[in-house]
Amino acid sequence: MDANLNEVGRPTLRGTRVPNQVSYRQVRENVTELLLAGRPDERSPVPACPEWSIRDLVEHLVGVAALGIGRLSGWPADSSRPSTAMDLAELLEEWARLGEVADRLLADHGGRAGTILVMDAFTHELDLRFALGTPLPDEHPAFAGAFGVLAAGFAASVAAHHLPGVRLSVGPTQWTVGDDEPAATVHADRFDLYRSLAGRRTHEQIAELGWDRDSHRWLPAFTWGPFTPPASPVERAR
Repeated sequence: MDANLNEVGRPTLRGTRVPNQVSYRQVRENVTELLLAGRPDERSPVPACPEWSIRDLVEHLVGVAALGIGRLSGWPADSSRPSTAMDLAELLEEWARLGEVADRLLADHGGRAGTILVMDAFTHELDLRFALGTPLPDEHPAFAGAFGVLAAGFAASVAAHHLPGVRLSVGPTQWTVGDDEPAATVHADRFDLYRSLAGRRTHEQIAELGWDRDSHRWLPAFTWGPFTPPASPVERAR
């Protein structure tokens, strides 16, 4: 665990870490079930991913799987996009084929690269659930590792902005982000906190979380890596 990301209390926010290959497989199975059971229009928008349709989201997942296999194996990564001739079911079959290879590599030497692969896939599973209006899972094996990636990225952003520490709190579990004694605590539902760290909530929505002091000082730190809070809401808080 990063020196500037310290856990206090029982591990109920992130839960017990599950092997990356198990988490990644569960994401694939969930996304496939959501799309094949509901048969949504593949052109339907995914609000959390501006300018993306459901098809674009699945193409991204297939492409990232191919890139991930290259990074985990040392083989040349296949950066080509899936064929536009594939329908949604065929794209999901291609992801399943690539996923079996990725699972074996994740089991052997996933490390941080593997956890980032899981975080990306799980975040997009949530994007899809919000787009389709389907319930969020009560439990998910990917949550623990994915949240850890986001919390570590946010911690680095807090440090880069020279901000004092902040405590993330969900029920009895807390994480202190930053090296200093936290100057603020934010209480939130675990998915509201996850989506805030993943650039899916506006500054206004983040400010409406359970902060015990004015949150505005920390809002710039929610822009980090690939994540930028949207200008307008893309989903409701829980």
